Amino acid sequence: MALYLKDCSVSCTYSWGELQALCRRYRLVCKQLAVTEDDFNDYVVDYLCNYRKIKGQEFFLVKWKGYSESENTWEPSKNLKCPKLLQQFRHDMRLALLRSNRPLDSTSLNASAVSFILQRAKQHVKLRRWEEELNRACQHKGRIFVRNDVDLDGPPTNFTYINSNKIGEGVESSKSAIGCECTDCIKAPVKGCCAGASDNCTAYNDKMQVKIRPGMPIYECNSQCQCGIDCRNRVVQRGIQYDLCIFKTANGRGWGVRTLERIPKNSFVMEYLGEVITSEEAERRGQIYDQQGVTYLFDLDYVVDVFTVDAAHYGNISHFVNHSCDPNLQVYNVFIDVLDERLPRIAFFARRAIRAGEELNFDYKMTIDELDAESTKMDANFSMVGLTDTPINPIRMECKCGAKSCRKYLF
Repeated sequence: MALYLKDCSVSCTYSWGELQALCRRYRLVCKQLAVTEDDFNDYVVDYLCNYRKIKGQEFFLVKWKGYSESENTWEPSKNLKCPKLLQQFRHDMRLALLRSNRPLDSTSLNASAVSFILQRAKQHVKLRRWEEELNRACQHKGRIFVRNDVDLDGPPTNFTYINSNKIGEGVESSKSAIGCECTDCIKAPVKGCCAGASDNCTAYNDKMQVKIRPGMPIYECNSQCQCGIDCRNRVVQRGIQYDLCIFKTANGRGWGVRTLERIPKNSFVMEYLGEVITSEEAERRGQIYDQQGVTYLFDLDYVVDVFTVDAAHYGNISHFVNHSCDPNLQVYNVFIDVLDERLPRIAFFARRAIRAGEELNFDYKMTIDELDAESTKMDANFSMVGLTDTPINPIRMECKCGAKSCRKYLF
């Protein structure tokens, strides 16, 4: 969002909270930001950056939103109405004192502790802004939270949150021209709904949980169907329904994702989104990612390996989901508006009940029971392009999932 001040010819980009603070500072009424004349004298704490205790009374150095650091002020705790920021500051102060071998009941902070607290405060601001950006960008019910209690890293760079796959050059897709006329697509006869018309069973039960075996395709009602968004055969297209948290892992696996709510078995969790590219382009990118030691390539090989989803720079929260040799997510191929079997949508469902606070993960080398003829169409080769199947610098990536059944290497 851009704000144009009356006395300034330059537009600057700020977060929502900063825009409100600037409006108050320059005494500008803004209906869009809910700023009125009554708010002009309100000041909002951006972060706390120092501490001292004088005669038993605590004082905090405050950085105010919309004001420069040169305008920071010392304030007694009674003046601060920001319990979450105070709790966060006390946690960071405890870490700072432990790092500098200072007593936890210190009445002031040394230069090393102040420097650490200031870095943490600025990191929290960056992550909070990123969290706001993610939730403004996403179009699903589930909210996204961000936490980093491990290091001083801020948000990842060069990543754009998307709500549907981005179609790359050389990839063509066309929407279905047919739909169903059911009044109840879950209880309709097998041949009476769009799923039955494709000679496949309806994939969901009355609770909108997947009931078919992994490897079997899911056909949801599409934009040509007469049913509405409340149809129980529209699950993946509703988007993420659970509150999830992007967090920094403590064992060197980078960012990860955990659920903040209990997820019942067989429930839809998220879709794997990214840029859909040709296998030739995936091969080229894979060799680059190989050199970097990371990749986000997911082959769409339901019937033939022609296209790949690359979530490196465009994606949703699935971009941050880590591998496990004993995963709690299962991959399904889903067809909605596009019925081209070369272009399935990749959806993750819960393999079992997942506890609140548990990390979400899937197997980057998932295989389906080969005794099931239909299932042999879906072996998920995630991140394989440019790695083991190519003669150019094949590598072995160590697995850090920690599962009892860990295979020790991802690839």
